[in-house]
Amino acid sequence: MQKILLIIILLYLTAPDVLADLDLYTGEIPVASQGQSDRDAALPGALTQVLQKLSGQRELPASPVLEESLSNAGRIMRSYRYTRVDLTRADGSTTQELRLVARFIQPEVDRIVQQVGLPRWRQERPAVQLWVVVDDGFNRRLMPLEYAYAWESMEQTANLRGLPVGWPELDEEEMQLLDMRLVWGGFTDYLVERGAPADGVAIIAARRVGPQWTVRWNLANDSQGWSWQNMDVNLVLALQEGIHQVADQVAAANAIAVSDQGIWTIDLTIGGLNDANAYARCIDYLQNLSLVNAVDVLGADPGRVHFRLQLNASQEYLTEAFRQGTVLLATRAGSKYEYEYLP
Repeated sequence: MQKILLIIILLYLTAPDVLADLDLYTGEIPVASQGQSDRDAALPGALTQVLQKLSGQRELPASPVLEESLSNAGRIMRSYRYTRVDLTRADGSTTQELRLVARFIQPEVDRIVQQVGLPRWRQERPAVQLWVVVDDGFNRRLMPLEYAYAWESMEQTANLRGLPVGWPELDEEEMQLLDMRLVWGGFTDYLVERGAPADGVAIIAARRVGPQWTVRWNLANDSQGWSWQNMDVNLVLALQEGIHQVADQVAAANAIAVSDQGIWTIDLTIGGLNDANAYARCIDYLQNLSLVNAVDVLGADPGRVHFRLQLNASQEYLTEAFRQGTVLLATRAGSKYEYEYLP
């Protein structure tokens, strides 16, 4: 009997702190023991993982600078610890995997990214919500428990790539209202109408014929789309590969090219700052943008503050970050660097 797996991934943009739970400067690598020799052997892999998360590149370009940096990974390690991760097998049993969790010094890693000539995947990243519907030939169910090991592997793969993910949480009433025929048919407009953000929707369908899984992925945002297909006899490996490709595409669409990295200065006026709380929140928002190196106050009028920002990427990326966020709204009058604070 054929089994058809339909996975719907909804990409949605939230506030800029969506990445708070993902530490981009920490690598997590399986190790055989807590001994120093195993730790030293794992550190280059941990640093490689960090560079992959920061750049969005699954394969890093070989270079003498990269080779030297990896061989000296221990010199820029800030701290390390060990954790045991429970892994679920297809038969429902669990096993533990020992992992080294190594955190590296941020300025040193940033220097390596620049010297190697890597793009920078912006840290204000769209989160990915994963919807899973399985057709077993009799009915269609949302995220059946017997495939929990597959969803777990997808989430772990996404975390290792620096791609935030989440899962739908529907109560019984919402499940009853969900039109599975439209979901199964891939009608993404229906999902948007139900409240899913229109920033991006991906529909992935996997079909098993005999031992072989064929997975078709369709990923789209508001300006472009991608599609591909991958096959494997192992469902977990097929889904992991697909998540890698989702991360590849999302990172490429939100990366700062090497040629756009540097130092820029712009003047910015923000209105709607009518009390100390609004001013403090606005300052905190600007200072926590990964594109902003420094924030200076040039002056103030009633309800309006004039800022000077030092950027590490060209101005277009900051404009896009404001557009994606929920803190500042561009005003119709004046220059493109006049915004209104949204409480």
